[in-house]
Amino acid sequence: MSHRLRNIIPVRWSNICKHRCFPATIDSRVWCCRNSNRGQLEMEQLGVCASNSSPDIVVGDPELLEKKIAAIRLAGPEKLQVIADFDATLTTYWINGRRGQSCHGLLQQGNPKYDIKRQELKEYYHPLEFNPTIPLDEKAKLMEEWWEKAHALLIEGGLTYDAIKKSVDNATIAFREGVVELFEFLEEKEVPVLIFSAGLADVIEELLRQKLHRSFKNVKIVSNRMVFNLSGQLVSFKGKTIHSLNKNEHALDMAAPVHDRLGDANGLIDDTASVKKRTNVLLLGDHIGDLRMSDGLNYETRISVGFLNHNVADSLDSYCKAFDVVYLNDAPMRGVVNLVSQLCSI
Repeated sequence: MSHRLRNIIPVRWSNICKHRCFPATIDSRVWCCRNSNRGQLEMEQLGVCASNSSPDIVVGDPELLEKKIAAIRLAGPEKLQVIADFDATLTTYWINGRRGQSCHGLLQQGNPKYDIKRQELKEYYHPLEFNPTIPLDEKAKLMEEWWEKAHALLIEGGLTYDAIKKSVDNATIAFREGVVELFEFLEEKEVPVLIFSAGLADVIEELLRQKLHRSFKNVKIVSNRMVFNLSGQLVSFKGKTIHSLNKNEHALDMAAPVHDRLGDANGLIDDTASVKKRTNVLLLGDHIGDLRMSDGLNYETRISVGFLNHNVADSLDSYCKAFDVVYLNDAPMRGVVNLVSQLCSI
């Protein structure tokens, strides 16, 4: 795959950078990604938000994106919802040159025997998850099998909520710069945020508590929810198992609001039924498979934002075709804040 770079300044999508702009030290370039007559990938620079260094923003079809932005703006914030993956989307992929942990991977039960058993499950099932020769329905059964075995080990190994708090405190994990600003802006505009994760809702909540130090009444976590006894020991899981191949709006009915544990007394802005009536979607993910998170929602307009954190040269073409906007090199969330500012502007 070859890339040809040609400056074209400016185009309308660069207007996104004009809303709620952050300090000029934030570096962002906007590029158009398209096929040339020779079938090779071309990239054209569309606009400069601050300076001329990375991270870059890649837009596959600027005209289509403009139409989507206009449609969502016309409908207003009351028709918008945000759907976000958690690991490597709301959190960074790299931390000080090391791969950041996932909400599953950071968990230490306090019993090394069971930590090893869960790692052995991962080593067996993880290659199957990405095996292209396995039919999707069969793969979904394998993923459910993996998740249920892992959950059983957490129960059998005597996981406690104190162990979760300690694991989060010791974890190599961080939220992207701009996540708090994003949540605050959406809360102000009464736009619900659904965090879809095949991980553990209780771990995500503890991460929000320890790393962001606050709750958001518009945030709802669609993930696997634990049940603890009075001694704080895990005894079961609530509802349907959510794994990597079924984390979508079909699972929304079993989701619990983040403020249940974080102590927000104001309640969710929208109940589940009214969230489903919000038919414009901003979807955030780091894998092409995350586009399935909006399955089950009869949406009118969807803008998809992909975070391409590594292997950029090998994956850029496919991400450019799949997502409306692609952020490269483990970019901060500030560009998304600029985007939602434009979506919610009058």
